[in-house]
Amino acid sequence: MSTPSATTPPATGLKSPGPGLITLDPVHTALLEALDSLLCGLAARLSAPEVTGPPLLAADGLARLDYFRNFPHLGVAAGRFAPDAHDLLAAGQAPGDRHLEPTGYLLPSATCYGLLLSLEGSDVGEDGLRLSAAGRCFRNETHYDGLRRLWGFHMREVVYLGTKEGALHHLEQGGEFVQETAALLGLDLTRATADDPFYDKGGSRARLMALDPVKHEYSAPDGTAIASVNRHRNFFGERLDIRAGSHGPAYSACVAFGLERWMHAMLQAHGGPEAALDRVRTATA
Repeated sequence: MSTPSATTPPATGLKSPGPGLITLDPVHTALLEALDSLLCGLAARLSAPEVTGPPLLAADGLARLDYFRNFPHLGVAAGRFAPDAHDLLAAGQAPGDRHLEPTGYLLPSATCYGLLLSLEGSDVGEDGLRLSAAGRCFRNETHYDGLRRLWGFHMREVVYLGTKEGALHHLEQGGEFVQETAALLGLDLTRATADDPFYDKGGSRARLMALDPVKHEYSAPDGTAIASVNRHRNFFGERLDIRAGSHGPAYSACVAFGLERWMHAMLQAHGGPEAALDRVRTATA
């Protein structure tokens, strides 16, 4: 597979070791951490404890969630060097594709998948369950574009599993938080319906989505989507046998924030990392 090329250079002060890859300098790192701390306010508001998801996801688990039906192009597989290549590598030979063997695992493309798969067969109870996590996510894109579109990036999510009413309330609270936080940061966001469902696009659920959208994105003025609210209905509850007490298969929902994309929006709005960092710190004071 050929390596996609970057369409624009990274933002001033950022170092790129390759297409879709960026090293954050100290100021940008402080901005990333400050934004994540601010966005954790949603978890605090909804009493969602912090957890850490797995670094790899089983391919067969993702297949049961229609991941490959919906996103056949995004997956980044985890390979390992075959034993018969160890001597060559130890002798200084550069590795090639023929030296790799599959592991059956992929790098996460979204934080919520690992959390949901870890709850398979469980009962979240009558009151439901909320979790918050941030993870490094990876996507095989056709092109990369500075902080807007990266090979690897950080995603903060606040996930709910429980009743249908609880899932709707979760998303209402999440949408309000996104708009409130954007106002504090001086960001002008537009909310619009997205078209990438968490289930098979070709079935009855996809037709239902056309009438009743389940994902909305919040975008900066240049069109960069920096946050989304996602209503999964009871899809994951059914596929993973996650129950909500007497309510049957759990409904689920998540609110997601792309941290580097929030950085991009802040840099566009405020002109530089120092000014953007000052604005975030003022908002959290």
